[in-house]
Amino acid sequence: MCYLALRKFEGLPRPEKKRLIDMLCEAGVLWLQFTGGEPTIDRDFLSAYTYAYERGMLLEILTNGSRLHREDVLDTLTRLPPHKLTVSLYGASEEAADSLTRTRGSFRRVMKGLDAVRAVKIPIEVTIIITTHNEHEVDAMRNLAHKYTDRVNEFGSISPTYDGQPDPLAAQSTRFLGGDTVFQGCPAGHTFFHVDPFGLATMCKVGRENPVNLMEAGVAGLLGLPAISDAQMLRTGGCSGCKLSGTCRVCRPLAKAYQTAKAPLENYCQHGKGVPA
Repeated sequence: MCYLALRKFEGLPRPEKKRLIDMLCEAGVLWLQFTGGEPTIDRDFLSAYTYAYERGMLLEILTNGSRLHREDVLDTLTRLPPHKLTVSLYGASEEAADSLTRTRGSFRRVMKGLDAVRAVKIPIEVTIIITTHNEHEVDAMRNLAHKYTDRVNEFGSISPTYDGQPDPLAAQSTRFLGGDTVFQGCPAGHTFFHVDPFGLATMCKVGRENPVNLMEAGVAGLLGLPAISDAQMLRTGGCSGCKLSGTCRVCRPLAKAYQTAKAPLENYCQHGKGVPA
């Protein structure tokens, strides 16, 4: 679930974006995911996408689908097909979807985008985002998604922002809380990493402490990420000494965001389910 509020169009200028992509290639990055917010609204998206494609990367786009019908976007994705195109679905009706996105006409644009990529036979994956705004039409969302693809996922575990702001939790549908799989470790900061619009590299989207400025440090700066990641994965604060850590469902940076947001334990902790300590 997208956790970004309204933001300015900020970030690296186009030449610096290309330099960043060159650095990622030099570091051996094979798979690159474009995400946001909504990546396709960035004025340099198509330029950056094309450049990364030409450098030989496998590309994934996480999008709300609202711009997939645009001729320039459609032409680029047809000529240079992504390894994976994932579209988020926020409702099966204008009422539900537009209420969640708080943007009139958003549902119509998504449908227009889905129809457009289907017409040119670009394979997609659809992620159904379940919230209080649309939980009453989950079955309709499933039926709608399967009209466009067999690759359909559902996402109902909405988390706080990475800095612990609780706003997104208000949209959480408790009936669809997931994430019961026990957390068994993560290679964040070791085999993959996150880079923001300013070239700041962190272990992942959630664990953003001690970012590395790649535009200043260059590729060598990535060598510091493993230690930064390992430090953030240590169980401290409210989780230190927990006897249920072996059944924990979330990583430490995410647990910290939940704790900062003062989220109910049931959202992220086995204690919230009445399991005795």
